[in-house]
Amino acid sequence: MLTVEKLRPADRALWEALFRAYIDFYERSLGPATYDHTWSQLMDDERIHALGARLDGRLVGIAQFLVHPHTNAADVCYLQDLFTAPDVRGQGIGRALIEHVTDWAKERGCGRVYWQTKESNQRARRLYDQVATHAGFIVYQIAL
Repeated sequence: MLTVEKLRPADRALWEALFRAYIDFYERSLGPATYDHTWSQLMDDERIHALGARLDGRLVGIAQFLVHPHTNAADVCYLQDLFTAPDVRGQGIGRALIEHVTDWAKERGCGRVYWQTKESNQRARRLYDQVATHAGFIVYQIAL
């Protein structure tokens, strides 16, 4: 059985394993303090929010998201991190997390939910193309 709910304090170790795998997937590295800080913010549930997907009680997916203002429309929800354990992909977990984030954002009056992924992330993009519209934007960034 698949369920989606807010992360609980007891989820820390499993959340960190999933988040580390997410960070590894994007070929990044974070120090231990960043994991501590992120977990603290997720537990505060004020600026950054998180949901966990459980398959038969096991935490197998995470979604981390935030709301920010928009200059010419309602606030928007940015789905910053979405990750499913590799051994359970293709079982509707990513879709369920996206649906729950969308419902959460809708309840709070957001105008849309959006996210980014690498162009090469073909498996995830097959799902994203089913549940959302690719708006055609290209992302630029400046590291500080």
